[in-house]
Amino acid sequence: MNELMLKWLAMLAPAAEGAAQLDKMMSLIHWLMLVLGVGWSIFFVWALIRFRQKKNPKANYYGVQHKGSTYIEIGVIVAEAILLVGFAFPIWAKVVDSFPPKEGALKINIVAEQFAWNFQYPGEDGIFGKKDAKFIDRENPLGLDPEDPNGKDDIITLNQMTIPNNKPVVCYLSSKDVIHNFGVYQFRVKQDATPGMTIPLWFEPTKEGSYEVVCSQLCGIGHYRMRGFVNVVSDKKFEEWKQEQLEEANNDDGW
Repeated sequence: MNELMLKWLAMLAPAAEGAAQLDKMMSLIHWLMLVLGVGWSIFFVWALIRFRQKKNPKANYYGVQHKGSTYIEIGVIVAEAILLVGFAFPIWAKVVDSFPPKEGALKINIVAEQFAWNFQYPGEDGIFGKKDAKFIDRENPLGLDPEDPNGKDDIITLNQMTIPNNKPVVCYLSSKDVIHNFGVYQFRVKQDATPGMTIPLWFEPTKEGSYEVVCSQLCGIGHYRMRGFVNVVSDKKFEEWKQEQLEEANNDDGW
């Protein structure tokens, strides 16, 4: 039943931990909306026919005398309360609020700008380099402090985010200019990137592959081309990719 609704909604196949639970919630909500929509539409058509002017030339000032509509409204309220308390709150607590331990998670800074995604990984030391807006230029898009030793081995990529499969990823999302929105629909992840704020989010991929990152917030004339990709690979391939990036960073003469 859930699969049928998700097929109707043209939902992309889930590829992250917790995505299936969110899909189940989405399916239940749409089934409820479908029942309500069809039910109220039938009632509306019935009311148009039943209370048409030709059949009721004289107005009735007494109104409905039975409690049927009240019982239906109470039933709808109970169903929505069950969805909210029994499903939405627990799923939100598990999928959104319950961050994994930082020690076992991959940490990534995501910095949005018109019209690109910048991804910053800490190097072998596991510490992000300090950033300052005064250092931002074409060669240093994040404004890393060239004098900070912690930033010497940081990995910076543009529009390409590579992560290992089946490992939690904790991201720190921010923006350099306007409000953007980081969306990876297969992960069921969407979060605004707001200037002046660093917003944490997390996910754990469960399927290897390449998934599109879209900006889901109108952010300017180039909004349509603000695309990136999350490349989910095996642990071995991730370590190989990381070593390649570190070698490139070590061979770079700096800014």
